[in-house]
Amino acid sequence: MWAMSAVGYRRLGAAGSAAAAAGGWVAGTLPSRDPWGIWVPHGPGATVAATVLASAGLTLLVVAWWGYGRAGATVRETLTTLAWWTAPFLFAPPLYSADVYSYIAQGAMVLEGHDVYGAGPSVLDPAGIGGDAAASVGGHWTDTPAPYGPVFLVLAQAVARVTGGTIVPAVLAMRLISVAALALIVWALRRLGRERGEDGERGALWLGALNPLLLMHVAGGMHNDGLMIALMLAGVVLARRGGWVRGSAVVGLAMMVKSPAAVALLFIGVVVGRAATGRPVVHRVVKGLLGPGLVAGAVAVGATLLAGTGFGWLRTQGVAGTIHTALSVTSDLGLALGELLRLLLGTGPDPVKAAVQHLGLAAALALIAYLAWRSARGRLDPVHALGLSLVALVALSPMVQPWYLLWGATVVAATAWDGRAGRVVLVLSAALVHVTAPSGRTPAYGFALAAVACAVGVLMLRREAATAPRRGRIPGPRAAARDEVRAP
Repeated sequence: MWAMSAVGYRRLGAAGSAAAAAGGWVAGTLPSRDPWGIWVPHGPGATVAATVLASAGLTLLVVAWWGYGRAGATVRETLTTLAWWTAPFLFAPPLYSADVYSYIAQGAMVLEGHDVYGAGPSVLDPAGIGGDAAASVGGHWTDTPAPYGPVFLVLAQAVARVTGGTIVPAVLAMRLISVAALALIVWALRRLGRERGEDGERGALWLGALNPLLLMHVAGGMHNDGLMIALMLAGVVLARRGGWVRGSAVVGLAMMVKSPAAVALLFIGVVVGRAATGRPVVHRVVKGLLGPGLVAGAVAVGATLLAGTGFGWLRTQGVAGTIHTALSVTSDLGLALGELLRLLLGTGPDPVKAAVQHLGLAAALALIAYLAWRSARGRLDPVHALGLSLVALVALSPMVQPWYLLWGATVVAATAWDGRAGRVVLVLSAALVHVTAPSGRTPAYGFALAAVACAVGVLMLRREAATAPRRGRIPGPRAAARDEVRAP
């Protein structure tokens, strides 16, 4: 049947992507004001129908993606499929999040000379540049300082300057940045996956770039996580190929988009230390620990000075952690324990919640250090360890959004697309796409759909393992994977 071929799954996924985007024109994260009259509300009945259409389309896209990974498509065919599945999102309104309005408003703040690290978008003149974007920002972000680095803010400033802050062209300009990030992710995944043969390259593209979670939140939602991931992966590729100084510099740029990219420096350091064969152990350790950090730090300082936004980003990194999200295990546990102690002892729940969150971050850092140690000892591929570290960091963070999984998922896709970690990423990606509605809300039914998708995914993997345990399998990451680099 055509539906069981790569071409059939491509068409099925394109139909799902088109339905998700079409529903978004009515049920997406529409701006509060659109002077062009393009992205405007259509009433509650139409919104409900469009939400159902978008959800059905997204489910169809996930089914097509799952099947496509088992259809034996070539790299060239997968790139064509990626273009088909991305195209419907290009001109749609923002989907699954209102964050892009924050980006535009923050760019306007920089353009007008406001301290973006000291105030929120509410300081903008409603009738001025960025005023419509500021009015469309989600409630808790209106007065929240930017947690992003100066590299991203400079890009947002350029968008505000070129478009005058007009909603439709500003959003489309931000989407252009997101699509460029997606292209860079593809470039990096192909090169990292190629180290594991043709199957590795194909699998990396399928699990990493063709992933519906990536498409909906990078192409659809325009989250700057896509740009951070793209620059981080590009830096890892450069370091892997011998240019650890260039790689560390590019990771420094990624840090100046969002700070979690800094984790990559530790594993670039492992690569550097392992490459310094014949040198004393102390020399290798010092070079590995200090070299990449000093390069990235110099880039961060230089970027901040050139941007002129100041070093306020150093104090706003914890801003996101003040917002409770149901996907954060440590926040949920801390809140539950705090409420229990409040009932028993009459104490406030917030200190308990904060303590559990800090313990979670400490556990994540300890796990990252352990993975780095195993990599340094040659027992784990450093790139794969980076992917696992980022997943652990997300799992134990005080604030977790569905798209945060992509930080580590893209790296895991390049190193173990058909390994155990790859299967976990597969199931979680298929589940988390359902958590967020096109409007950006996280309704209760979204978590129910995610639970069903997770259960179905696990059952399907077990069935595949029982019926065809060797089909399409490739070895997982090996400690002997190439990670030698040349001195700069």
